[in-house]
Amino acid sequence: MQTVSLVDIASYLPENRVPTEYFTQYARSDRMAKNIMFRAPKNRHHVAEGETAVDMAERAMAPLIERNGADEVLGVDILITHTQLPDLPVIGCGADLAKRMGMSPSWIIDLHNSGCASFVYMMKLAQTLLQTTTARTALIVAVQNSAGQIFTQTDVRKLAQATVPGDGAGVGLLRKSDEAPILGTVARHYPEFAGDMTGEVDPQRKYWEAGTGQLRISFNEQKITKVFARGNRLVPEVAFAVLDEIGVKSKEIDTFVTNQPNRLFLRNWRDALELTDEKYPNTFDECGNLFGAGIPVTLDLQNQAGKVPNGSLVLMSAFAHAGDFAAAAAVRWGAAPKA
Repeated sequence: MQTVSLVDIASYLPENRVPTEYFTQYARSDRMAKNIMFRAPKNRHHVAEGETAVDMAERAMAPLIERNGADEVLGVDILITHTQLPDLPVIGCGADLAKRMGMSPSWIIDLHNSGCASFVYMMKLAQTLLQTTTARTALIVAVQNSAGQIFTQTDVRKLAQATVPGDGAGVGLLRKSDEAPILGTVARHYPEFAGDMTGEVDPQRKYWEAGTGQLRISFNEQKITKVFARGNRLVPEVAFAVLDEIGVKSKEIDTFVTNQPNRLFLRNWRDALELTDEKYPNTFDECGNLFGAGIPVTLDLQNQAGKVPNGSLVLMSAFAHAGDFAAAAAVRWGAAPKA
């Protein structure tokens, strides 16, 4: 099959940079705050009031267009989007983004599952479509916009979990070529864990029903224990599966990028692959947990800092939700900033 390359990547972080002190003024005595899963990052970025998923995607795309030209980016054949919090129920931002940007792709796909691993899953899906159709280029878009909306609600912002998420968006441009080849991908579903992540409203009601109370993600000690056990296993598991597929050892990785849930996961994943901090960048203390945007934002910031030279072996790996999905991909990097 024809080689598909990840030829460029770009990202956007909202201007509103929020320190942890914003939350401490509202915090109540909560034993969950002592759990390392909810140890707060120093900062995170929140969407502005009225800022939509399409706004964020457009701003993330701007550097991509500047570097590659409007015709190449806006003329893609495939557009795949993942929006953490759709601005309208059911509908993702794909068609709206195409309308805003004057795009007319043959494929528009709003990917609603795969959460924190969505960027890798979109890469795999785009690669498959490019290799099996006449399409030549694809744009993948991951938008995380729930931090400044769900987690700043007056009741939710008091909880330990509210301090962890941040908002941001990341985009990737793929093309049939061998300039920055995707070397291998692995995507694994674990349906037995589906439904372990739940939302909750107090007093109880369905999230779409009228009533009082504010939607939040439901956590308890048992759920946290399960998520830690699964995450610690799944991210290295799919990462090693890709390495086995392409026939390299972890010591040959130049840059390893994962989703960014908390410091404990980041430490454990680094240790599992026996990597140095220099090979395993993280943005947790500046951006918090960016969910599906974590990989592209972290990789873009590392790349723009000149730390991912062309020819580098880049490995991405992530797990989603309470462990119902995990994915990894290896790329021979070819998008270093031009001097």
